[in-house]
Amino acid sequence: MGIFAAGGVLLPFPYYYWLWTNPQAWVNLCGKDKDPSKVMAYVSHFLKLLQFISLFSVSTPSWPPPLYFWPLFGFGQFLNFRVYQLLGEAGTYYGVRFGKNIPWVTEFPFGVIRDPQYVGSIMSLFACLVWVPFHYILLWTLGYVFIIHIESKEDPATRAKPIS
Repeated sequence: MGIFAAGGVLLPFPYYYWLWTNPQAWVNLCGKDKDPSKVMAYVSHFLKLLQFISLFSVSTPSWPPPLYFWPLFGFGQFLNFRVYQLLGEAGTYYGVRFGKNIPWVTEFPFGVIRDPQYVGSIMSLFACLVWVPFHYILLWTLGYVFIIHIESKEDPATRAKPIS
């Protein structure tokens, strides 16, 4: 396993862990004039780009993909899109941890699929097995499983207070 590719795949997870467990520090770091969810989104998108570059560095692209690719990738991306559509940026990027009031959502896929954004991401990753060695997909998936576990233990008392 290439150490740089593996490191790139795991890169965002310590960041997500730190944000989840230290939301007040992040809110303070962002300051009064910056939305902590928006800043998190910018950093997350950059880290996601580095993850994709890492995967691409060990992939063997070919076309056309096998038939299993389309339903896995398509439904996985649908779940990601739907979560973002329902929660918005603040709901997707830890707004509740940063002291924002995020309404509870029960529309599909919530209430039907637990952690639908992560499930969608994992489905999309497994669709790419035709191009990317299994151990990198497994490593990324384990990162998601770790974050799902961390996020399942949310204590409202540890949420950040907005800077006034």
